[in-house]
Amino acid sequence: MDDLIKALRLFVKERDWEQFHSPKNLSMALSVETAEVVELFQWLTQEQSKNLSPEKRQALADEIGDVLIYLTMLADKFGIDPMEAAKEKMKKNIVKYPANKVKGKSGKYTEYD
Repeated sequence: MDDLIKALRLFVKERDWEQFHSPKNLSMALSVETAEVVELFQWLTQEQSKNLSPEKRQALADEIGDVLIYLTMLADKFGIDPMEAAKEKMKKNIVKYPANKVKGKSGKYTEYD
């Protein structure tokens, strides 16, 4: 993760793009790239979504890369380690979604007693 952050900082600096990378703009760009992931699956059946063509799979990899890039840059603006944030969130999810209560269910944690 540190290597990615360093590479992104250099990439942005070499292009003088810091001026455009406010948290607002980065979060909006992240939203757009996430929507592009969704767009790849739009109108596919469940089965088709599990069996992408090599071209669609590459497009998905590109979009996942874009999402990770913008997410990493946004986290970097606030000094947040994305890997640590994910680990901490998983700890909270384990409490919110105890396996013995939610196994095989898809609802939100507030729906279970």
